[in-house]
Amino acid sequence: MKASICIDKHFTAGTVDPRIFGSFVEHLGRAVYGGIYDPGNPLSDENGFRKDVLELIRQIDVPVVRYPGGNFVSAYHWEDGVGPKALRPNRLEPAWTAIETNEFGLNEFMDWTKAAHTSPMMAVNLGTRGAEDAKNLLEYCNIAGGTLYSDMRRSHGYEAPHNIRLWCLGNEMDGPWQMGHKTAGEYGRLAAETGRLMKMVDPGIELVACGSSNRKMPSFGYWEDQVLEECYDQVDYLSLHTYYGNPQDQSPDFLACSADMDAFISSVVSICDSVKARKRSKKQICLSFDEWNVWYHSKEQDKQLPRWIQAPPQLEDIYNFEDALLTGSMLITLLRHADRVKIACLAQLVNVIAPIMTDQNGAWVQSIFYPYMHVSRLGRGTVLQTLIQSPRYESQYGDVQFLDAVAVENGENGSLTIFAVNKNLSEDMDLTADLRQYSNYHVHRHIVMTHQDLKAANTREQPHQVFPENSGVSSLSNGILTSRLPSKSWNVIILKH
Repeated sequence: MKASICIDKHFTAGTVDPRIFGSFVEHLGRAVYGGIYDPGNPLSDENGFRKDVLELIRQIDVPVVRYPGGNFVSAYHWEDGVGPKALRPNRLEPAWTAIETNEFGLNEFMDWTKAAHTSPMMAVNLGTRGAEDAKNLLEYCNIAGGTLYSDMRRSHGYEAPHNIRLWCLGNEMDGPWQMGHKTAGEYGRLAAETGRLMKMVDPGIELVACGSSNRKMPSFGYWEDQVLEECYDQVDYLSLHTYYGNPQDQSPDFLACSADMDAFISSVVSICDSVKARKRSKKQICLSFDEWNVWYHSKEQDKQLPRWIQAPPQLEDIYNFEDALLTGSMLITLLRHADRVKIACLAQLVNVIAPIMTDQNGAWVQSIFYPYMHVSRLGRGTVLQTLIQSPRYESQYGDVQFLDAVAVENGENGSLTIFAVNKNLSEDMDLTADLRQYSNYHVHRHIVMTHQDLKAANTREQPHQVFPENSGVSSLSNGILTSRLPSKSWNVIILKH
């Protein structure tokens, strides 16, 4: 099978905002307790932070982490998680039917972000609380001192403000599963008033309004339009969430899900620009795809878990090789929309639908870890418009190409990196690309991740079942790149001077 890509260094799709390589830590399952935070474990540091987990997170180079939810935030009292730990209450956590001890809270999270070399994306409760509480939380975090809540923070041992710049105005408020679920008009008005109040306190913050929880929501489109009609002037980003699964074991359809993600992004961009035109505004709303991943493996087993226990093993999907292929395609999709998608969060980071898993004896990485790490570390710079000529196949999302690909030029180190997925399950692909504008380059490395078994997965006992290798076959001659992409493979082709 033959395919080609065409790029021109003068035709760019957008500049990559590093925050599109973000992730998410929610008070859900073992994401916090037993995941990033495990006091008393010999693998943890003096703060209770798992050192093995921190090392793996640093390998990905995660620039931003969303916290504390997620559905969890819509009934959360942030005050429960600050101050002396002995005084913090146990609470029923209705979103995930668990017990929250509040041993880990806001200040612990801020300490953890420093250890993980990342920055916070903080969510406020617009479900059971509202604008006043959001203002108080912002004051606690960002005001130097001399006021009730800033002095409260100082009394808790944090003299300097946390200076959190990025804030989510609630979570999935369109969803009937959400505590404090609202109509589009109700939420839009609340987001506008909350945003206005928060920017009175700190004009330099950025705000993310809730878009639709997924593209299949009955209110999709109407929700975005009405929310932005109310809060366009107060917010900076609109959120998107989506998860994909393969419960019917239809792998070709599953690998085509990135086409749905692409259409979702394009649709929301159109709605944002429609509201902009209607308001005659000069302001452009960008997108925060702050929840995305594969999620379906654990849903049946989660139905068997008991209610009202601490840190139950919820949403612990064990990811296989085909999940990694779709993850790669979804990352390519985010890059192709780098002009408007400025923030994105792989949901989540540890144990809960996550690239990193732990037990009491160590941590290991799942198959999806590798494309996430590759794109985060090698996909920064300028995205080139990448035109693909590839054989196609019919899927539930229509006629899709076997090849997903995008090229990113890094002006700082002079590299050109091509990320590519061959979705053909039986045939290798001979890829060519006219790179005469890069004729003085050479193929530095061609990383390949492939496996004969789409269901192969990494485990604690066999952590390298799905693993990338520097075994790709690529060459650049007279400005023409030729590459062999194995059937069902993730590829990273790095070219340098």
